[in-house]
Amino acid sequence: MNVNKQELAQIAQQHMGAAVQDMRYLGAGGSGKVWLANLSDGQCVILKVFRRSGEMQAEATQLQFIAQHCQAAMPRVLFTHSCGQHEVLGMTKVPGRNALDPRLLLRSRAKKAAFANDVAQNLLQLHGIRGQGYGNLQHPTHNSWLAYYNETIAQPTLSCLQAAAAQGKFSKRTVALLCEGYACYEQLAQEPEHAVLIHGDINLANIMADPNTLRLTGFIDPCEVIWAAREYGLFQLQNMWGNCYGLYDAYKAQHAMPPHSDFIIAFYGALNEARVFAVSGMHYGVWQQLWNRRLRAQLRRIK
Repeated sequence: MNVNKQELAQIAQQHMGAAVQDMRYLGAGGSGKVWLANLSDGQCVILKVFRRSGEMQAEATQLQFIAQHCQAAMPRVLFTHSCGQHEVLGMTKVPGRNALDPRLLLRSRAKKAAFANDVAQNLLQLHGIRGQGYGNLQHPTHNSWLAYYNETIAQPTLSCLQAAAAQGKFSKRTVALLCEGYACYEQLAQEPEHAVLIHGDINLANIMADPNTLRLTGFIDPCEVIWAAREYGLFQLQNMWGNCYGLYDAYKAQHAMPPHSDFIIAFYGALNEARVFAVSGMHYGVWQQLWNRRLRAQLRRIK
């Protein structure tokens, strides 16, 4: 993970055959840091430096697979580089600006509605791809979504959080809420008819838009692309200020959702925020509290 700009420039030149003229840091996420490099031959390359070994190849495989099935533009893999502790993925740049930019909220209501419809239509197209099982993209392990989610996500996460709360490292109140939500989830969740392909992290930071027209230009940065229940691919639409665009509402307007889907998605969202802590030790308290409020509101509605 500890790679400096000079080393990154050398890696890019090695694989692209052109010198790096300038490089700009774009930001960091849970899996790594991202840079934009402009090359002497006019190309620009996105360089992602991964925090943990093994994640680069997984993301490259996911990008290559999901790009075949997604109508919206996706980054194209240019190279993978693994040397010692350095894992670097080189990708093409999807045009536009990520929709997390608050300036885009100033666009007209009509433009925001059109943007939300674009996102929903492209997700519906992606969710139209059906798998033969649930879980791993290349080798799904379960015939049941409920069994997969319970065994690989919900139960391990809750066990980890309960241990952390007992040690004073995580909120006992949040753990109690998640356990209450899980009990209701087990009663209300239904087995989906089909496994669908999900992006895994379709929040505003990973949705690109034209800054002038606010038309969708593409999706970036898939995370944990798996075969899953449709609802598991939707909770991220409400993260950050996704509701200001009405992304989730636009999706529901174009696809009939199963009973209690609002509650189930709220539970997925709240547990996912807590799972970030369980997996990486990173904790985003603001987003956790937002999802906790949503989950409490949904619990009140179903009681």
